[in-house]
Amino acid sequence: MRVLELSDLLPLLDYPEIINRMRDALIAYSRGECDTPMPMHLPIAPEDAEVHMKSSYRRGGKYFALKIAATFPRNPGRGLPAGNGMMLLSSAETGDPVAFLRDGGHLTDVRTAAVAALIARELGRRDRTLGVIGTGIQARLQVELHARVLPLERVVLWGRNPEHVEACRRDIGRFADVSIAAIPAEVAHETRLIVTCTASREPVLHTAAVHPGTHISCVGSDTPGKQEMDAAILRRAALVLADSRRQCEKLGELQHAPDCLVRAVELGEFLAAPRPVPPHSLTVCDFTGLGVEDLYIAESCWEKVA
Repeated sequence: MRVLELSDLLPLLDYPEIINRMRDALIAYSRGECDTPMPMHLPIAPEDAEVHMKSSYRRGGKYFALKIAATFPRNPGRGLPAGNGMMLLSSAETGDPVAFLRDGGHLTDVRTAAVAALIARELGRRDRTLGVIGTGIQARLQVELHARVLPLERVVLWGRNPEHVEACRRDIGRFADVSIAAIPAEVAHETRLIVTCTASREPVLHTAAVHPGTHISCVGSDTPGKQEMDAAILRRAALVLADSRRQCEKLGELQHAPDCLVRAVELGEFLAAPRPVPPHSLTVCDFTGLGVEDLYIAESCWEKVA
């Protein structure tokens, strides 16, 4: 088994290629070509931490993957990053471990941002302004990946902690001009393309603030109880997208609006057969993160060094 450190993996990450790989992964998932169990969540109560475990195997593929991604919010006080994780790629023929990707959770972060950018591209968005609610690594990657698919000129950023907001502003300033919003509603007022990437357990975005023609990608809700937007936004949306109906029903924004599940369209279905969206419609995408995405990004890296 070969061990790949984060420093080995970073030069292998071609963002446009990863965005296209995620498209393939989502279509394969919705076509039923992959065995992808429901995620397992492990709370580490003494540290107020959470660990997510996901896996997937594409039928006929050479490998299966197991991913562990963790968030330990007290780590920055110890001089450590809050996020951590790894991916294990094993032979689908023998079960032997092939590659241990010691990525510190970075591949999970990248594939998450890549899928949100992919959907903006596939919806035909040409926004020059992006709204971002959240200030962590995901906020930074969302800006960088969206800059690959949009003529991005400006970012409107909101976060709870002023120091974190300022640090994030400095980091994303190389991709676009950055304006700081005083409240989340200001983000919705200033933009028509919004990404929410927080660990909130109560809505930070409310329907009264959201204008027609807006698309919202919610990537933070991936555990029972999390919620970034008012359920009324889902009920108002002309198009509700979900990376996985069964995951979003339990883990995503749709857990708070079960009546919307029946009209939710899986991303893979939408990508394989796009449908027109009426002008000035509100659209929403609920992301919970799929094991198949981890499999595809791990395979992408391994293929370049094997």
